[in-house]
Amino acid sequence: MNHSIDLNPRQRSAKAGQSIAHESAHLHVTGEAVYIDDMPELANTLHLAVGFSKCAKGKITAFDLEAVRAAQGVYAVYTAADIQIENNWGPIVKDDPIFADGEVEFYGQALFVVAADTYQHARQAVRLAKIEYAAETPILSIQDAIEQQSWVLPPVEFSHGEVDAAFEHAPHQLSGSIDLGGQEHFYLEGQISYAVPLEDQSLKVYCSTQHPTEMQLLICHALGLHMHQVSVEARRMGGGFGGKESQSAQWACIASLAAQHSGRPCKLRLDRDDDMTSTGKRHGFAYEWSVAFDQDGLLHGLKVQLASNCGFSADLSGPVNERAICHLGNAYYLNAVQIRNLRCKTNTVSNTAYRGFGGPQGMFVIENILDDIARYLNCDPVHIRQKNFFAEKPGQGRDRMHYGAEVRDNVAPKIVEELLVSSRYFERKAEIEQFNRDNSIIKRGLALTPLMFGISFNAVHYNQAGALVYVYMDGT
Repeated sequence: MNHSIDLNPRQRSAKAGQSIAHESAHLHVTGEAVYIDDMPELANTLHLAVGFSKCAKGKITAFDLEAVRAAQGVYAVYTAADIQIENNWGPIVKDDPIFADGEVEFYGQALFVVAADTYQHARQAVRLAKIEYAAETPILSIQDAIEQQSWVLPPVEFSHGEVDAAFEHAPHQLSGSIDLGGQEHFYLEGQISYAVPLEDQSLKVYCSTQHPTEMQLLICHALGLHMHQVSVEARRMGGGFGGKESQSAQWACIASLAAQHSGRPCKLRLDRDDDMTSTGKRHGFAYEWSVAFDQDGLLHGLKVQLASNCGFSADLSGPVNERAICHLGNAYYLNAVQIRNLRCKTNTVSNTAYRGFGGPQGMFVIENILDDIARYLNCDPVHIRQKNFFAEKPGQGRDRMHYGAEVRDNVAPKIVEELLVSSRYFERKAEIEQFNRDNSIIKRGLALTPLMFGISFNAVHYNQAGALVYVYMDGT
């Protein structure tokens, strides 16, 4: 007997090469998509607001929350003392307290949480806290951290090839330094978790997160539960971009702590200002470099120091910096390279995953170096890039990355060659140069930049996933 299956009409009409609509696109555009803050709240839901430090570094000398507890609508106030198992949400290194305990390490660090009958009452109560600090001098910049040898993880040294010989024999050398700032994720849906107590000391946690399993594990660690007692659901996110990979855990743990202690559903939605103050960004980097090259712009040797602003804790700074090291060469062959990577500890919010996960920070410096070489040799930067590509086919030499991986399918030379023609690159460049000569204020520019990006993590335990797919009787 033959059975026909009627698939979703949007999927049925799709053909090879055509885009397939996002499975929730029709809900997004009609406003019907349900995010956590759209969910109907259960009876007796408590609303949470977090109290944050007003000191970048120091000891807490007074911690008076009596007025907070007595404020209108307040059900309870929870601090580090209420976390009886593990006051930590660190994804790899256990150096991220859920609540600061005795000392603070950055402005905006979580100190306590208020559970109240309304969000407004919780926010008002938070402001009544009387907290005093014995302030200490904070480390706020990469340069200060380097001078004081302040690291969240030990420095890493890496070298490949005969670097000293390359610099000794190359016809030309340049050196320089450059800084790259961080970046706020600014997801439209802020950090939010809604923890619901269930029977037999279990929890259901609705969390806007990129990593539900890690949320489940860290909630269990903090509260002394087993994984079968905690279920984390993330139906959809209003943006994440890395900001909800690890750092959604702190807020999920706080909501779960309040739900466990109160026995009532607890909802924690960070105010936008608090979200931006108290959650990490893309890692900013500072670079110092020297390069040796010949008259054609071919790289002979490279020395680079990459120093990243990790903030006060390690978070995901280890794998982010390792990816930056691996992506330092981008699409170019590095015959001899020496890298020093500094993971700087500063008294700022701990920086975290961000789209590219360290890859853009690695590629940024080599692209600037190639531009400087082009200016030095007075030629178009695209020629310098073409000169330094990997070989098109394996076995021709120049086919291994600086950390040893073989480049097997290098399409960059061919693609760039075709793009230079199809984009009218050189004709447009000439037109732009004429425009710039004729205009003293407004200037234009044009660049063609390749990108080669790895798809796995240096933190190898992240290179796994699981999926459960149900196929029902009707074929859906």
